Amino acid sequence: MRQSDKKASFIELGTFLSQFTANGNTPNPAVKHNDRFYDAFIDLIHLSQSHNGWFTPEQVYFALQSWAKALTESNIEQWLSRYDFPDHQPKTVGLILAGNIPLVGFHDFLSVVLSGHKVLVKMSSNDQKLLPFLAKYLIAVNPELESYITFTEGKLENFDAVIATGSNNTARYFEYYFKDKPNIIRKNRNSVAVLNGNETKEDLINLGEDIFRYFGLGCRNVSKLFLPKGYDFKLFFEAMFEYGDIIHYEKYANNYDYNKAVFLMSRFELLDNEFMTLKEDSSYASPISSVFYEYYDSPENLKSRLEADKDQLQCIVSNGIISDSISFGQTQKPKLWDYADNVDTIDFLIKI
Repeated sequence: MRQSDKKASFIELGTFLSQFTANGNTPNPAVKHNDRFYDAFIDLIHLSQSHNGWFTPEQVYFALQSWAKALTESNIEQWLSRYDFPDHQPKTVGLILAGNIPLVGFHDFLSVVLSGHKVLVKMSSNDQKLLPFLAKYLIAVNPELESYITFTEGKLENFDAVIATGSNNTARYFEYYFKDKPNIIRKNRNSVAVLNGNETKEDLINLGEDIFRYFGLGCRNVSKLFLPKGYDFKLFFEAMFEYGDIIHYEKYANNYDYNKAVFLMSRFELLDNEFMTLKEDSSYASPISSVFYEYYDSPENLKSRLEADKDQLQCIVSNGIISDSISFGQTQKPKLWDYADNVDTIDFLIKI
């Protein structure tokens, strides 16, 4: 099966996804197979929250629009043009997917299929519906893809390589179990923001998107702030009030109440605005509804610290204080060539 045909199928999928937005769904008569999939997908979007309480329609729509914008001909060509794809027999690549945010494993799925291999997918129990639905759409667009896409609920078997995502604890199991296969094993990572006190309110409002999108459940969500000594939190909290409605979502509110209570019972000093807490802490991973912060003495020392800890970090956000950092508000809008853990998935897949 030609790669160009696979590309065309995913481009068609991007066009299909572009019909679905939080501001309203608008059918495009030019989209293939809408008679079979359009209404069914709207139903699935609104049922997603019953499958996973964190998958509210707003968050699912955001994920769908992100992929709709990514799956264009120009983006796919720009992404894949840097690689030389060998003419080889397809291998079977097992995927063990996370389920913390909607369609979190789609990039791995896309990469395997476009690199010429077959994909064997084990879904997370927290995200079982969206990707299989999109796979059915792809197969409707191009029936040849059916032989390249398999989902399994049981143990992964008969595969040549694996990409597995989990916690630090499950990663140790993965590393042992898959030690004899080519593999990418992903562990816990967190994202940080580096501020210098010169940020505008607009910058900080955009930072709020990095903090609160997907309720902070993604590895690309900012969970830790690095601040200059003497930092004034006034403008930061003014900017965060743009996101105050998040406390009206029951699961988030329950986490806020619980984590705040745990901190207070432990006699930790907190900054609190009634929907998020800030706690001074050297750790990178903060609980839902809380962001940790730490003061730094000099940007140079901080750069050294972040370089030493790079295996724990997914994204660094700043206004250019840290080289190659991401702009505020952009962590949950990665390009196709922005690889998780900075591991080039396509390069790995070409070489297996």
